Amino acid sequence: MAGLSLALAGCKSTQTASAPEPALPAMSFAPTPSYGAAQDRFPVAAFDTSSINPVYLRRQVPYDGKQAPGTIVIDPKNHFLYLVQPGGTAIRYGVGVGKEGFGWSGTATINSKQEWPDWYPPAEMIARRPDIKPQLTKLQSGIGVPGGLANPLGARAMYLWQNNKDTLYRIHGTLEPKTIGTNVSSGCIRMINQDAMDLYNRVPVGTKVVVLGSGAQV
Repeated sequence: MAGLSLALAGCKSTQTASAPEPALPAMSFAPTPSYGAAQDRFPVAAFDTSSINPVYLRRQVPYDGKQAPGTIVIDPKNHFLYLVQPGGTAIRYGVGVGKEGFGWSGTATINSKQEWPDWYPPAEMIARRPDIKPQLTKLQSGIGVPGGLANPLGARAMYLWQNNKDTLYRIHGTLEPKTIGTNVSSGCIRMINQDAMDLYNRVPVGTKVVVLGSGAQV
């Protein structure tokens, strides 16, 4: 399992320094509960919220951007994901994002969603990380790791496509929730499992996802 905690869907953890932690906006509303244990297909452990900066906990915030309600906006620079709501607000989640050299930006669509998804690492990742090979097994769609508590995609995954093609990037849960707020992957957007489950329940297939480039405004 240790090796798998260092790799994600096109996503791989790295030991990089955390980005500067942004200040909590003065107009933010209180955090939205809860990060307690959840009974699901597999049990989801409670998350100790004291282990990360509280700015990255799920909360409702003012939003005056140009995206329509229902759109997901990802701000990699500040490690936030926004789900735009009606009435000038958004639900904001803390995320872990791609390390330098693996970041990406643009507009995508959630093509599919899965609960406790299997994980199929791309061939390029296996080439970079041969140490994960012993932890892979033959599954229905190829070589990978079955969904469950040892799977680096966590409890939920939302699959991002551009121009009718799989980007190999996902919004997903994580085995390493303490890495939220850092640059830790090869481009995927990782979330605390409880946040991934919350977002999953709020967005349908077909949801527009906007990933901001460096310096872009939310």
